Amino acid sequence: MDVARLVVKDAAQAARVLNEVREARLAGQRGRLAPRPVIEQSWGRMLRSGVDPDHGLRSGLLSADEVRRRREESPLKDVLPVLREGLLSVADAAQHIMVVADADGRVLWREGSSPVLRKADGVGFELGADWREDVVGTNGVGTAVVERRPVQVFAAEHFVRAHVSWTCAGAPITDPRDGSLLGVVDVSGPLETMHPATLAWVSSVARLAEARLRQTHLEALERLRAVAAPVLARLGGRALVVDADGWTAAVTGMPYPRRLALPKSLSPGRRWLPALGLCAVEPLAGGWLLRAVDEPAPAGGGRLVLDLARPRRPSVTVGVGAGSWSRELSPRHAELLYLLAVRRGGRSAAGLAEDVFGDASRTVTVRAEMSRIRRYLGALLEHRPYRFRGDAEIEVLLPDDPSDLLPYSTAPAVAAGRAAGTRPG
Repeated sequence: MDVARLVVKDAAQAARVLNEVREARLAGQRGRLAPRPVIEQSWGRMLRSGVDPDHGLRSGLLSADEVRRRREESPLKDVLPVLREGLLSVADAAQHIMVVADADGRVLWREGSSPVLRKADGVGFELGADWREDVVGTNGVGTAVVERRPVQVFAAEHFVRAHVSWTCAGAPITDPRDGSLLGVVDVSGPLETMHPATLAWVSSVARLAEARLRQTHLEALERLRAVAAPVLARLGGRALVVDADGWTAAVTGMPYPRRLALPKSLSPGRRWLPALGLCAVEPLAGGWLLRAVDEPAPAGGGRLVLDLARPRRPSVTVGVGAGSWSRELSPRHAELLYLLAVRRGGRSAAGLAEDVFGDASRTVTVRAEMSRIRRYLGALLEHRPYRFRGDAEIEVLLPDDPSDLLPYSTAPAVAAGRAAGTRPG
C-alpha cells in the first residue's frame, strides 16, 4: 500500500483505510491490507510494552529550567538556523509545525503554524513533553529514535487513538563524528496537508544539519591545531593534542590516531589511556596535550561495564589503572560487545557474522567493525578468536524487560537472547 500516494489522492479514504488496518491489528485479526513493515514492527513493540491504544500515557513535562538547560547543552542549538531555514517557512504556510527533540525524545523546540501549535497542546505535543515511542506510541519522533532512520507516520498508523488525526515525518540527527544520536527533527500537521515528498524534505534538511555540525567540528580542530603546532615542535617523544571529546588535532613521534577515548572528567596529571598507556595530561586552549610516559602497564585486565539498561542509549565504561572513561555505542558496536559478553570463550569473524547477519560469509563487515572497537578498547579485546581478555572483569547491565534488549537490533543471536532472557555470565 502506497500510503503517501493514497493520502494525496483522497485523504478521507486514506484515513478510513488506515483506521481499518489499525482496528484489525489491535483486534488480533488479519485485515485485507497489512500495515507497512516499519509500522507493524512499532505496533508490535507497543503491544509488548503495554501502551494503551485508547488512552496512551503522558509523562510529566520538563520544567522550564530543565528545558533551558537541555537546550544549552544540546549540539542541536547550533543547527537551529539550518532547520528553521529549511523547514519553518514552508511548514508554517502548509499548516505544519516543526518540532526538535533530543535523543531522549523530549521536545526542546517547537515552532510553526499557531492553530496547529494549539492543537498540539491538546495531545501533549508541547515543550518538555516526552515523546518516546514506549510512552506515547508510534509517532514521528519516538519511532525515528528507535529505528535510527527517517520515519513517516500517517493518521491511524499512530498507535494511540488521540493522535490519528495527525501525520508526522521525523528524521534523526546524528553526530557526524561518531554516529551517536543527537535528536530528531519532525514536521507534523493534519493528514490532508501532508505531501508525499514531506519525508524526503525533512530527511534532506536533517542531513544539511549534520553537514553543518561536521564543518563546525573541523573548524574547531583547525583552531586547536594552530595552538598545538608550536607546543609539539618543542617536545620529544610521543605526544598528541586532542579536543575535549578526544578528536586528534596534531601528533608528534607516533602514528596519527583519529580519536582517543578519554575519561568522563579529564583533569591535569597522570592518566592511563588504552591507546597510549600512562600519559601526562596538560590543558590547552580548546583541548588537551597528552604526553606518553614510558612506564609499565598496570597489572590486571581492567574492568568493563557494558550498559544496555537504557534501550536507546547503550554505552561502555572502562576502568584501567588510575583512570576510567565512557563512550556511547553505535547500535552495531552494542550488538557485537553484547555477543562477546555472552560468549566469553570468543567468536571467530564468521561466527559473529552468523550471529549478527545470519550469514557467516559477511566477515569483512565484522572485521572492519571489530577493528574500530579495538581502537577504543585497546588490549581489553583480543582476536583469533575475538574475545575479552581472560583477566578482565566484565559487567553487563540489562533492561528489566528482556524485550527491551537492543530493541532496534535484527541480529538473530540478539533476538534469541531476548526470547531466552540470556544474561552474560
